[in-house]
Amino acid sequence: MVAGQGERRRCAVLGSPIAHSLSPVLHRAAYRELGLDWEYTAHEVEEAGLVAFVAALDPSWRGLSLTMPLKRVGLELAGEASDLARTVGSANTLLLEPGGRVVAHNTDVPGMIAALRERGAIPQMGTVCVWGAGATAASALAAVALLEGRAVHVHARDAARGAWVVDLGKRLGVAASLRPWRAWPECSVAELVVQTAPAGAVDRVVGSLTDAETTGRVLLEVVYTPWPTLLAARWHAGGGAVATGLDLLVHQAAGQVRLMTGHDVPVAVFRAALAAAGVEPESPASPS
Repeated sequence: MVAGQGERRRCAVLGSPIAHSLSPVLHRAAYRELGLDWEYTAHEVEEAGLVAFVAALDPSWRGLSLTMPLKRVGLELAGEASDLARTVGSANTLLLEPGGRVVAHNTDVPGMIAALRERGAIPQMGTVCVWGAGATAASALAAVALLEGRAVHVHARDAARGAWVVDLGKRLGVAASLRPWRAWPECSVAELVVQTAPAGAVDRVVGSLTDAETTGRVLLEVVYTPWPTLLAARWHAGGGAVATGLDLLVHQAAGQVRLMTGHDVPVAVFRAALAAAGVEPESPASPS
């Protein structure tokens, strides 16, 4: 049975900035598919305001999607957490259970794996190059570990921030090393490149990452606006597979809907909702 089938429940996405979020488009489409009279809204919330926001929610609230910069503080707020969220050290989902219980989950990791498999990443990889050192980069390390990746370079603009991501990789059994914000020779032949930094942050190293043929290699570019990024367009032009930020968004949202409602929704429903909203996730070669 769908959770709360006979009652109106409320869910939302929180973060800052939040105006660009497509989560309301996806979750509302899922509710229509499931026949649920649920509400899903977006709220601008900074780290310092998360505790107060959650404390003010009434029992009609069922779940919260967390985006930056709330994924780590969300885990700290929750009284309980899934093994995956605890291991990765970040949560993109909070379930609001009866009695005031708040349970943290991470659907970014399985979302990344699903997005990569959909675009052709193979389970056994050699070198992986990760750009960025935030919560999404941490989820990428966990995904790489589950896909049996062996060597990961974590490129961080702030070495102190990057250290915890590298430590996580080592705890997960991945040979992770911290690198500065520039491309190394190995980056140009890495089987998988994961770009988790904000739009434009890697533009000056795009040439180094794409000078070699990208055919047979995979890029996961988590930025989805503006699209295409310079990196995604050049990677695609070189023959490589591109898993987009929208691919990740769709798959992690599917996991959130499953947690919040108790039911699966076909990925096609989410993609149709994006298309109806004028968003084209399929072709990195053409801006949407």
